[in-house]
Amino acid sequence: MKPLSFVIITYNRPDDALALAENISKLEGLERLVEEVIIVNNRSSVSYQPLEDFVAAHPDVPFRYFRTEENLGVSRGRNYAIRQSHGPILIFLDDDALIRNDNALQSVVDIFEEGPQVGIAAFKVYYYSTGELQKNAFPHKRFAERKDWPHFDTAYFSGCAHAIRKSVFDTVGYYPENFFYGMEEYDLSYRTLDSGATIRYDDRVVILHKESPAGRLTPHEKLRGMWVNKTKVAWKYLPVRYFITTALLWSLEYLAKSKGNIGGFFKGWGQVLRVPGTERRSPIGPSTRAYLKKVKARLSY
Repeated sequence: MKPLSFVIITYNRPDDALALAENISKLEGLERLVEEVIIVNNRSSVSYQPLEDFVAAHPDVPFRYFRTEENLGVSRGRNYAIRQSHGPILIFLDDDALIRNDNALQSVVDIFEEGPQVGIAAFKVYYYSTGELQKNAFPHKRFAERKDWPHFDTAYFSGCAHAIRKSVFDTVGYYPENFFYGMEEYDLSYRTLDSGATIRYDDRVVILHKESPAGRLTPHEKLRGMWVNKTKVAWKYLPVRYFITTALLWSLEYLAKSKGNIGGFFKGWGQVLRVPGTERRSPIGPSTRAYLKKVKARLSY
């Protein structure tokens, strides 16, 4: 069994997905280190024929291409792929990302071999268009302080580029399937940390992300989902005071980013107020709280 499996969930970005498949096919050590490249077409409404042709034309690359019967969303889409996978380390990439350094595969293996306690690895992400370090993909809120650090332990990871030991999923379970979009990484992070594993940022793997530096326009529904999901995470794993601060501060964030969408604001609060009655609390233990304090995690929102 080779150590690495790629997981790529793609939706309506066929050109980007093709570019990523081509990128992966050229990486050093592919034949030696990669068990499979799993690509899940998440019920896209546009043609992926060029990508499918590329996969068919490259039997030397261990592509495994799937098409789902419905749009599973991010969490269910990842879980679908995880269930198909075999490698002990899974590399997750957004379909609009590229790996910049040719030796990245060996670096991923090294990160986990050097840190047997590491359950999740987060990578360094730059904007593809400008070469600027992507702040919202950096796995710590103290960006100015840590942006030049080569590695550090942290409390969460960015979904656009990361790797996870498959044994983590065997131990703590998969991504939460009632999170259609947003904050699923935080949910998995707390469960992973509470299992005794750590999350490590390491800049030996460098990603180019085609997201615009101006950010993506997030529809109000998705923005509200991020707010509600973050409060679910706080309720499930953190002291209750952080549920309150998260709900309040994210509601203000929603108002600002939605430009005062009052209907969505009240709908979001309705969903938030139902969280205590629908989500079971499973607070993290003292050792995990000590870890979060040590890595200077921000918990209030």
